[in-house]
Amino acid sequence: MNSLLLGAIAMASVVASLFFLRFWRQTRDRFFLLFALAFLVDAVNRVALGLQHGTEEQEPLFYGVRLLSFSLILIAIIDKNLRARRKP
Repeated sequence: MNSLLLGAIAMASVVASLFFLRFWRQTRDRFFLLFALAFLVDAVNRVALGLQHGTEEQEPLFYGVRLLSFSLILIAIIDKNLRARRKP
């Protein structure tokens, strides 16, 4: 059951990544590219976690990759707000 849920989450992350890539192609805004990258990293992390037998989600490697994914989202939000303030 756990691997089924991990697969569903990975699939949803890939769909979200493709969704943001489509908007990035239309606008060329870094915000959408960073969000797409964050969801793609999350999908790869979930697939790797599902393929590892006997590992826990709280192991430092998987937790660190998830931290990277959330950091990319945070960087995208901060970058978007800073660029909006600089424009007159």
